[in-house]
Amino acid sequence: MKTKRLMCLISFIILLNSIISLNTPVHAQVASPELEKIYLFKAMEALTGAPWNYLAAMNQYEQNLTKLQKKKSEKKGLISIQVSPSIWAGPANPDLESMYPRSIQFFAGIGRDGNGDGLANPKDDMDILYSIAHFLTQKGQTPQNIREQLWQYYQHSVPVDIITHIAKIFEKYERIDLDKYTFPIPLHYNYSYRSTWGTGRNWGGRRIHEGTDIFAGYGTPIRSTCYGYIELMGWNRFGGWRIGIRDTQNNYHYFAHLAGFRKGLKQGDIVKPGELIGSVGSTGYGPPGTAGKFPPHLHYGLYKFNGRTTYSYDPFPSLKRWELSLKQKMKIKKKKGQKPTWNSNDVKI
Repeated sequence: MKTKRLMCLISFIILLNSIISLNTPVHAQVASPELEKIYLFKAMEALTGAPWNYLAAMNQYEQNLTKLQKKKSEKKGLISIQVSPSIWAGPANPDLESMYPRSIQFFAGIGRDGNGDGLANPKDDMDILYSIAHFLTQKGQTPQNIREQLWQYYQHSVPVDIITHIAKIFEKYERIDLDKYTFPIPLHYNYSYRSTWGTGRNWGGRRIHEGTDIFAGYGTPIRSTCYGYIELMGWNRFGGWRIGIRDTQNNYHYFAHLAGFRKGLKQGDIVKPGELIGSVGSTGYGPPGTAGKFPPHLHYGLYKFNGRTTYSYDPFPSLKRWELSLKQKMKIKKKKGQKPTWNSNDVKI
């Protein structure tokens, strides 16, 4: 009965959106696969009570991890979540490939029949999403309930935080195609940078430089490079005043040596590409307030989580790509006779 209700609900939502989209400009419509995913997530929320943004965030996290680990997905479809056999069928199940709901339930597996065919297939989109939705809301539908279930599933605090933060980003913008980026310094300011990732550093002990230094004058605006959640904000003896932002694509953006933060900005805020977050300074290499031990610059770093640990990677290629893209946009505006909007967001949603 629930499955029939689900299929009817999905059909209704797709039909309703088709009618609405007739009056929506083509440029405002989301790419088809992403739109289909949102329909699916929201339909599942209506059926099970599992918040659509958490389902979308878990799916995004799994998709990011699959790409990073360069694994070939064993399943095709819109859903990227791949549940291990022991979790799906139950750890004590003698048949870890079982697709029979009663057997799976008996052995405390999470697999369920979501499409009404009588089987709980771990490679079927509907079965996977239906199963995950029930698992996440097993103890309730509050964010804390879901975090507890995510911990139960991953047994690691980092995935729990990443999925929670991606969910908040999705909730704010009501969409999931948030993979646009921009250069952190407005182009009309004087700045310079080169590839220095991996070079040696001595202050505080021998270590490598985990970023690219963008040299600019004191007070030069620093902008968010992405759609993201501010996970970290405050003082660090190495980085001085710094901000850490998590995006939806498994990147952690680190901005250090700031002179200060934008007024009112705080940990837990959600930002978008081009949004002002602070200004260039020379803070760090000492206790809170230390400044002037080196020329003013922005230290910009990028990090990823591979399922086990977080590691740094060279941000220079990304910075060059974003800078070039921004310059091209400015050229197009000039050709059209439009005045470049240097102080506004370069990426519009």
